[in-house]
Amino acid sequence: MTKRKQHWENVYETKGDQEVSWYQEIPVTSLNLIDSLNLKKDDTIIDIGGGNSNLVVQLSKKGFKNLSVLDISAKSLERTKLKLKQTAENINWIVTDILEFQTSFEFSLWHDRATFHFLTEKEDIEKYVKLVEKAIKTDGFLIIATFSNTGPFKCSGLEITQYSKETLLGLFHDKFELIDAFDDVHKTPFETEQNFIYTVFKRK
Repeated sequence: MTKRKQHWENVYETKGDQEVSWYQEIPVTSLNLIDSLNLKKDDTIIDIGGGNSNLVVQLSKKGFKNLSVLDISAKSLERTKLKLKQTAENINWIVTDILEFQTSFEFSLWHDRATFHFLTEKEDIEKYVKLVEKAIKTDGFLIIATFSNTGPFKCSGLEITQYSKETLLGLFHDKFELIDAFDDVHKTPFETEQNFIYTVFKRK
């Protein structure tokens, strides 16, 4: 087991939903963005680092049929499966480190509010960018939400990378067109605040 995987398995072994800073009972901002894209119910959607997110729960309730959730932690995915009960059988659950993810599949929407800002090495960030370029279909969408330049320097005890609209555009502009970008304040379960930036890109 890698050090990174061990870290996240330990988090989900020892902490409940309300004991981690990133938890959202209903991920309103992401849901509103997804609603604005006018996706079809059978479009392919993947949530990256979504093991402890209720996004897939809400999308399933809305009738989306082709949902995938990727997380490095098997324990986090098991937790979300319990919330979905029988519906969990209809979801594609992927246990892997994002940097080891390989797929020949193309997605209509790639959503990431949990993983990208944990990549701090230049080669890892570049590898992620190449992965999304390959994995998102033409005219498909990429929603990336990260800690902003006024956000935390660390999360869950780990170093993170902060981003601005300009730095995200610099990374993804080759194959994507930026269609929306805005700052958002996440209120944690502990009543503290974390500053995020949300960006929405369309695959050229």
